[in-house]
Amino acid sequence: MHTFDVVVLGAGAAGMMAALTAGQRGRSVLLLDHADKAGKKILISGGGRCNFTNIHCRPESFLSENPHFAKSALARYTPADFIALVEKHGIRYHEKTLGQLFCDRSAQDIVNLLKQECAEAGVQTQLNTTIHAVTQRSGFRIETSAGIFQSTSLIVATGGLSIPRMGATGLGYQLAQQFGLRIVDCRPGLVPLVFSAHDRDQWCDLAGLSAEVVATSGAQRTRASFREKMLITHRGISGPATLQASSYWRQGQPIELDLAPGIDVLQPLHQRNARRDQSAATLAIRAVLPTRLAERWVELHQPADWTNPSLAVMEQQLHTWRITPAGTEGYEKAEVTAGGVDTAELDARTMQSKKVPGLYFIGEVVDVTGWLGGYNFQWAWASATSAGNAV
Repeated sequence: MHTFDVVVLGAGAAGMMAALTAGQRGRSVLLLDHADKAGKKILISGGGRCNFTNIHCRPESFLSENPHFAKSALARYTPADFIALVEKHGIRYHEKTLGQLFCDRSAQDIVNLLKQECAEAGVQTQLNTTIHAVTQRSGFRIETSAGIFQSTSLIVATGGLSIPRMGATGLGYQLAQQFGLRIVDCRPGLVPLVFSAHDRDQWCDLAGLSAEVVATSGAQRTRASFREKMLITHRGISGPATLQASSYWRQGQPIELDLAPGIDVLQPLHQRNARRDQSAATLAIRAVLPTRLAERWVELHQPADWTNPSLAVMEQQLHTWRITPAGTEGYEKAEVTAGGVDTAELDARTMQSKKVPGLYFIGEVVDVTGWLGGYNFQWAWASATSAGNAV
């Protein structure tokens, strides 16, 4: 049996960050993962360039049953802190849009940063290792395919259910339940939405067309709106606006799309002596939507007459297109898992279980889900640092 101060389960963004933080404080740390490489999910993030944080990160950019939970960790480890670490390693980066920071070269740069920091902190890493059982008695006993390990503290950073082809499992949720912690129902987050058969017949032959929209979703308490691109797919809609809204969407709810935010599209038809017919409406809508999408919209929404009241209704429909998706593309296409270990079970300053001393949950496995654009990485860094500084 090998004994450590800290064992970290999961060698992803949160796991490596927690391990190196604990190691820098003089703790003996073992980092375990069933994958053959550390940071595999990091490598595919941001189109291979890793959107490693967002300079506009704030607690309001995260969805949780307790919207205040993330405040403590995010305040104590900020985007500026991780940027300083990136710059320490000489990694070149750029801001893309909306505060999103990407590596100039490759996501491998971030993985190399974390691996180097872990090595310098004395962290031992054990890959290709399956967890068989975890028990607690005078510390934690972790039985694995590589042997039995004992630790005073156990940090669970096993991620969520999204992208199973990268090795995602439900281990973190199973361990939480084993130790009596509640799980907020999990669902795919930041995921494309699938249309009903009727909507698919009407729109999906336009796959590939995109437009800037405002997408609104969620129940009244958590309702959120995002102004970004929407993309029509062969099965429904995707694009940044859709992915953002999807985290707030629940089965059976509609999603609302403003196809022309801030624009009075049909105003030209109200002018004196202006033509009022299908062709004129299509021409006006083509100013804000791709031609084929504009034509289809008018075809499906043109009024029986072209009076001012009818034009007003048509204008309103452009700004409040309500669709009830049949579902999502599932965890296979989801960037994150919404839901997870109930934050009411954890100390917001340390990420330690309130029921089980020495047991910590960090990153995606916790019921904290960030917006698209580097927010979930920042939660990984911040929650990991909180745990790493506590063990």
